[in-house]
Amino acid sequence: MSRVPQGFRRISENRIRESVGLGLEDFAGIVGTVIEHRPARTVTETEHVQILALTGNEAPVHSDIEFCNRTGRDQVLVCGILTMNIVLGLTVRTTSALTTANLALDEVRFEQPVHVGDTLRAQSEVLTARRSKSHPENGIVSCRISGYNQHDQRVFSCTRTFLVPADASVVRDTTNY
Repeated sequence: MSRVPQGFRRISENRIRESVGLGLEDFAGIVGTVIEHRPARTVTETEHVQILALTGNEAPVHSDIEFCNRTGRDQVLVCGILTMNIVLGLTVRTTSALTTANLALDEVRFEQPVHVGDTLRAQSEVLTARRSKSHPENGIVSCRISGYNQHDQRVFSCTRTFLVPADASVVRDTTNY
């Protein structure tokens, strides 16, 4: 095998490994670029019920269809924490699979209602990428994350700042990623 497909790296003869995550050099070269993440994810009833149980969220807008009907909604709303986690989770494989720390979530907005059965997709706009002054083996990256439903309505947005390795190849070699 002579050619290594894009998104993979050679480990040994006749063996390649899928690449996940980006390093500082990768991000520095794409500031201003929008990354479309795939695949999308459909919100399930199981996820919705589990997040309500895990968080102890008893708000009737999330769990009581009669309450929803009497307040002008024909279905319960998915908890914003689940929406946020699905959208952010969709970005991890590409942007932050090698991250060493999340630093901030800013400007968090829930912009449209999300319901069980909605399919969410995510995109990340790379805003900044620089070497950390206090931890020069890492870079600090900020991305504007947006989540959209199947109708192309933006349902969630935030700015996420996180640490990535300055040299991703060193981390990949050390961790077998």
